[in-house]
Amino acid sequence: MFPKTATARKGLSLVPRIETRRLILDTHRVSDFDDLHLMWSDPAIVQHIGGEPSTRKDSWARLLRYSGLWPILGYGYWAVRDKSSGQYIGDVGFGDFYRDAEPSIIGIPEAGWVLKGSFHGRGLASEALAAAVGWLDGTERFQETCCLVSRNNPASLRVAEKAQYRPSGTVLLSGQEVPFFLRRTPNSVSCRTAHG
Repeated sequence: MFPKTATARKGLSLVPRIETRRLILDTHRVSDFDDLHLMWSDPAIVQHIGGEPSTRKDSWARLLRYSGLWPILGYGYWAVRDKSSGQYIGDVGFGDFYRDAEPSIIGIPEAGWVLKGSFHGRGLASEALAAAVGWLDGTERFQETCCLVSRNNPASLRVAEKAQYRPSGTVLLSGQEVPFFLRRTPNSVSCRTAHG
C-alpha cells in the first residue's frame, strides 16, 4: 500500500530506543499505521483526548507529526511496543503543538500517552511515561514539562501523578478549561512560567 521509499532506512532514526522491563520505546514505522489508526479511531480511547475518533487521514497525519517532532524539536513521541512480542501498543512522548491555550504553554514540552484498550490496567502507561520522562530529564534541556489531563480520566490522572506531575491550575483550550499539570525536572533550580 505504501511506496518502498516510505520505509525508513535502518540506522537513520533520530529517536532513541529505550527498553524497560516490559516495553520498548522506539521510532514509529509505516508498518505501525494500521494499529495506530485502529487505536486512534476507537471512541473509548479518544473520549478524553478530544473526543473525536480519527479518520485514516487524521491517523496518517499523526504518524507524520510524530516523525517530524524529533528533527525539529530534538524530542517527540515514541511508539510503545510490548517487549515480549514487539507489537505496537501505543504512543508516549512530548510535543510542542503550539496550542491556542490561555495562558500559553508554547515552549514547554507537553507529555502525552495513549495505549490500546487491551493494554490498560497493567501499569504500562506509567512505565512508558517514566521512561520518557527519565530520558527528557537526562537531556538537561528543560526545567519543566506539562500535561493536560481531563478531570474525567482518573486512570490518566494517576499516571500523571506517578510521574510527578502536579496540578497547576487550568488552561483555556478551545473554549474549555482543561486541568494543567507541571513537573519540575530534577535539574530545575528555579522556574519562571505563566503558571507559577
